[in-house]
Amino acid sequence: MGIAEDIAGAVRAHPEVRAVELIGSRARGSATELSDWDFQVLAEDFGEVAAELPRLAAPHEPLAAQWDPLGDYASYLLIFSGPVKVDLIFPDVPRSWNPPWRIGPDTLAAVDAHFWDWSLWLVSKRRHGMADRVRGELLKMSHHLLEPLGIRVVPQSLEEAAARYVRARDRLELRYGQRLSRRLEEEVLPLVRASDGDHYRPSGLRS
Repeated sequence: MGIAEDIAGAVRAHPEVRAVELIGSRARGSATELSDWDFQVLAEDFGEVAAELPRLAAPHEPLAAQWDPLGDYASYLLIFSGPVKVDLIFPDVPRSWNPPWRIGPDTLAAVDAHFWDWSLWLVSKRRHGMADRVRGELLKMSHHLLEPLGIRVVPQSLEEAAARYVRARDRLELRYGQRLSRRLEEEVLPLVRASDGDHYRPSGLRS
């Protein structure tokens, strides 16, 4: 399990954590090589554990670390070089979805992390043959992330979503005088481009 178990072990050792359990496709034995490592975390004091998660993950140099903006439960999403995606899910802490992103110089880095995390997750769904799920997520991505960037067309594939996103982000970097790290993009974009031909079709058409 490598880095995923290292992260789980570090969280498990926290005195306010009752249990850390592997769940999802990795636990069921149905994962692809890109599937998330999903860990359910039960904590006595969520606030204290949540505050410590950046410190616990830091020695492993995550490329992205964020609280899921669209999770039904508090979930800390991590991506490491490989790429390896580790999600720490707190099922005892329900939450509401964030509204669509507000784009500005103070949010662009967080938007970038969200886009590539979402894209990596969708690559794993595509490899599972979950074409309908990918199509639905592209619609959700369009509303929550791409439209705020000025992208008015719902992408027909993960590759199109990435291409449109990169162009929009690059324009905003010029406008704001910023230059974001490309390390996460360099890990995820080649996997997005390794297309299996999955494309969005309007609801009701055969996939």
